[in-house]
Amino acid sequence: MNASRFDSLRARALQWLPELGVGWFPVEAQPYDAAYWERYRALDRTPAGDQLTDMRVDLVAQHWAGELVDVGIGGGRFMQQRPFTLGFDVNPAAVAWLQALGAWRDPSAAPVDALSFWDSLEHIHDPAPLLRNVRRYVFTSLPIFDGPEHVLRSRHYRRDEHCWYFTRTGIERFMAGFGFDLLHADEREQAAGREDIGSFVFKRVQ
Repeated sequence: MNASRFDSLRARALQWLPELGVGWFPVEAQPYDAAYWERYRALDRTPAGDQLTDMRVDLVAQHWAGELVDVGIGGGRFMQQRPFTLGFDVNPAAVAWLQALGAWRDPSAAPVDALSFWDSLEHIHDPAPLLRNVRRYVFTSLPIFDGPEHVLRSRHYRRDEHCWYFTRTGIERFMAGFGFDLLHADEREQAAGREDIGSFVFKRVQ
């Protein structure tokens, strides 16, 4: 197989780094539009949405009471329910909503104390400009895998949305590369029926 053929296959396949426990898929067009926004607005208003929002607000409250920017706001409920919370998104419908509320903040433009990524970190092609600007805490929930075979059979293998795939060790190493130590981890969202989801708190140490 020549190099050009290998490159063409790799361009549409999961790439796994076993030494790190990190996978990458080269997502191209992501479906962030008005319909996507309305779907998550509706999900926020379900009993499961109630439970998840309460869990996330509680997790943050255990560690941080100051201003926080929620990255990838879903339907916006978390940032509305938790005090001192602003939002950042790439979906034009969500951006317009945030701007109308006066709650828009771009964490890549200036340092912030804390960010949350509820089901969003794995969607971001390059989170470096966001993570480098965090002074204190990162809160996140995301799928955690045993390895590439687990990814390929998982409902969380979303080739139109998810760029990043992590083992438990992989997410720790990934965040350590940006100067964060793991402060807390649990599986609280699995109690709400969310398969393979882990919740994490990272603290800036460098």
